[in-house]
Amino acid sequence: MEDHDTGAGAPEVGVSRASPPPSGQASPPAGRQNRRPVQPWSGHGQAGDASQHQNGQKAKTRKRRKRRRGRKVFARDDARLAAPGVAAAAVSAPGSRPAEAIVAALPSVAPGRPEPGARRPPLQELPVFAALDLGTNNCRLLVAVPTRHGQFRVIDAFSRIVRLGEGLTANGRLGQPAMDRAVEALKICGDKLRNRKIRKARLIATEACRTAANGAEFLDRVEREAGLKLEIIDRQTEARLAVSGCGSLVDRDTQGVVLFDIGGGSSEIALIDLTGHRSPRLANHIVSWTSLPVGVVSLAERFGGRAVTREIFAAMVEDVAVRLHAFDGRDRLSHVLASPKFHLLGTSGTVTTLAGVHLDLDRYDRRRVDGLWMDRDSVDRMVEKLVGWDFQQRVANPCIGADRADLVLAGCAILEAIRAVWPSERLRVADRGLREGILSELMADDGVWRNNGRGRA
Repeated sequence: MEDHDTGAGAPEVGVSRASPPPSGQASPPAGRQNRRPVQPWSGHGQAGDASQHQNGQKAKTRKRRKRRRGRKVFARDDARLAAPGVAAAAVSAPGSRPAEAIVAALPSVAPGRPEPGARRPPLQELPVFAALDLGTNNCRLLVAVPTRHGQFRVIDAFSRIVRLGEGLTANGRLGQPAMDRAVEALKICGDKLRNRKIRKARLIATEACRTAANGAEFLDRVEREAGLKLEIIDRQTEARLAVSGCGSLVDRDTQGVVLFDIGGGSSEIALIDLTGHRSPRLANHIVSWTSLPVGVVSLAERFGGRAVTREIFAAMVEDVAVRLHAFDGRDRLSHVLASPKFHLLGTSGTVTTLAGVHLDLDRYDRRRVDGLWMDRDSVDRMVEKLVGWDFQQRVANPCIGADRADLVLAGCAILEAIRAVWPSERLRVADRGLREGILSELMADDGVWRNNGRGRA
């Protein structure tokens, strides 16, 4: 089961689209949708060097490069792209002693444009960083190189729906089929990491491995069979990383944001106060946060995800609302809630799915979804539409499909409970999160952006 949330051809992380008017209309996509992927580089230079072509081909190549420099899109290899995660990680050959754990922090993704007269370092000369996020529902990997200050370019990625937390709510343990699916996906990630010279990486596991009685046992198996040493992060770290990954989607004049990440087994919520002096790191402005032990998988397993009546949907919303009302720090942004410079920022499959349905896409397109503004009425209409659809109608929608059809209404219920506590006229959609946050922190901590501010190693 491949995850449509792969990030292929998306705007670079670290680059924010211009804010559209509060009408909720989408910003136009940056560049053409069908961009020729960048080929993997070897030790002898990047594939497709213009010097190997005829004069006519050279001219085409130069024009193509000029067009690329003006587009805010991911550079990618032939693999589909995805989004980020966090945790200390070690990469080793299966069955061998794992390499020494490597930890770091990286920035947003974006091809950097050098200063006038500056030499752009060849791709193969840039340090490579990696972030892997094994969640309750998805397994995602990003491999990137730093570019201009605070940004990076994705050179490889992987994303797959593995449903590791399937059955966890009822049994308290990870099931064998779920673990098998996850290990197979992680083997692919391990191969990708071993095929590159990685300077620093962080490989994390979240709620499913945090709460399962056999979570540590499963990670031992991952280390043996996939050659990857994953770190289970706590909920506070998960919330911070989600914020770090979305910093470029918060405009300079914003006064307050409630950022939420609706996961498979938990939902992280961070309240961000920007009324004072603004730090380069958005996470420094978190004034309160919580992690609800409920996500789309766990909620759907308790209430049912296929046949969801309006009564069942209302019960799911109430279940989450009770948890939110127990959150003592929920009022820390009360002074900005009425301001037009306050908004919600959602990073999860739930909000990206809503955005895709809102745009009536024939196929999910991250470039059109990431950074999209939706107004209150648009969100209301999309939730009402999905609640009114039966299971087969949800399966038939290209932005939902069979893999998400039994989970999307649970996600909508969590979203509705959040909107009731923090009402806002605007919601911004982020198709990015933990992995981008990990990369941003790794790169920043490594100092790769301090060298002339141009992303040089």
